[in-house]
Amino acid sequence: MPAHTGPSISRLLAVTIPIVVILAIMPSVIVPYQTVLITYGMVFAIAALGFNLLLGYTGLLSFGHSAYFGAGAYAVAFLMRDLNLHSMELLILGSVLGTLVVAAVFGFVCVRYTRIFFGILTLALSQVLWSLAFKFFWVSGGTDGLRVDSKRLSLLGGLIEFQGAGSYQRFVYSYYYYVLALFVLATVAMWVIVHSPFGKALQAIRDNETRAQFVGVRVRRYRWIAFMISGAFTGLAGVLWVPLNGLTTPDILYWPFSGEIVFMTVLGGFRTFSGPIVGAMVFNYLKTYAVASTEYWQLLLGLVLLFLVMVLPTGIVGTIARLADKLGWR
Repeated sequence: MPAHTGPSISRLLAVTIPIVVILAIMPSVIVPYQTVLITYGMVFAIAALGFNLLLGYTGLLSFGHSAYFGAGAYAVAFLMRDLNLHSMELLILGSVLGTLVVAAVFGFVCVRYTRIFFGILTLALSQVLWSLAFKFFWVSGGTDGLRVDSKRLSLLGGLIEFQGAGSYQRFVYSYYYYVLALFVLATVAMWVIVHSPFGKALQAIRDNETRAQFVGVRVRRYRWIAFMISGAFTGLAGVLWVPLNGLTTPDILYWPFSGEIVFMTVLGGFRTFSGPIVGAMVFNYLKTYAVASTEYWQLLLGLVLLFLVMVLPTGIVGTIARLADKLGWR
């Protein structure tokens, strides 16, 4: 697999700044429902970015990232219920730290293996969390889940609250910009990580583990750190997701959700930095409209995704990049 080569900073800014500006003005020109959909898309994009640090840059395919997404979501519910926390900043801090601990423990076990053994082990460990959430219903709420009421949340240290009339609409727009800011920060942070010496070492491990060891890269330690960072990003996505959804259930810990995160990344193009972001946005819209269109939405969604993967084997962004190269646009 070829090494990732990123565009220059000036070209990157020329592309990203207009996109951020467009996202910033979108709520003023679209209906609240579409605003919520875009918010979901940005949340899933953060999860896909974290996942792609393992798949695209380290060469490790995880089938268990629902564990970290779910850990972040459940941590928010526990902190609100048991510690009566309402500040979103404190919830993010506590939940991401909790997710980081889970990722550190799971990663310590998983990075000892590679290829299919790594994938199966991540899947098995994620199902342990699902089983705990499903069976220990007096703690987790079981299949009924735990409710997270957006009206009880506050943003920016209590400056923004959602009590009184019109609270939901205020929440939708305020939370959109809150998630947008965190999405931009997460994207910048991941860009810095993958283009740092650490990120280059991960790519060296992906391309040739033996050669990386010979030049002094401590392969297992680098994989473990990448695993923790990946889990923390996905956990952050879970934290941001649960106030939007209003409820967290064991379904988000179950293996099909891990498959969705994998598919988002592959659909957009895991060999590119922006591919997971585009894939998450597209997948979110495809799934939403498939569910709204027919009771056989799983079949419809599966056929659409199968068609896209067959037509675009390198993902949406990968295909666009190839066409741009052929046309001399890059």
